[in-house]
Amino acid sequence: MIVFEKFGQHQPLNRQAERYAREGVDLGLSTIADQVGAVTDLLKPLHDLIAAHVMVAERLHGDDTTVPLLARGGTKTARLWTYVRDDRPFGGAAPPAVVFRFSRDRGGEHPVAHLKAVSRVVVNCCHIRDLLVSPARFERATN
Repeated sequence: MIVFEKFGQHQPLNRQAERYAREGVDLGLSTIADQVGAVTDLLKPLHDLIAAHVMVAERLHGDDTTVPLLARGGTKTARLWTYVRDDRPFGGAAPPAVVFRFSRDRGGEHPVAHLKAVSRVVVNCCHIRDLLVSPARFERATN
């Protein structure tokens, strides 16, 4: 329930701890955070398999979007880098998939590191396109 509330309902862990306390369940914030960490560790092999499947695609669609990052002193703007594989429009049989990468800023080193082994990228984001070293690695998506 904790992990679903965190990722499915976007409920911060401190609010979950407060709610549990009101219901008479003494769960400290560090205990809840440890449980979330344990679940993410268990799911890492699955994430790695999906990421490997996405990154070997002949065509990879990339984009980024802002996400709020709760930090001391207020909310910061972070980035969620999205990479999508979907070869169905091109007659491919591989299943579509998506992988997300998080960064605390929009620094160019993030997509460059994510895409270092990718040969071809269809980019929906000018920022990612401009960061890639070789123009032959990308084509501009037409929307």
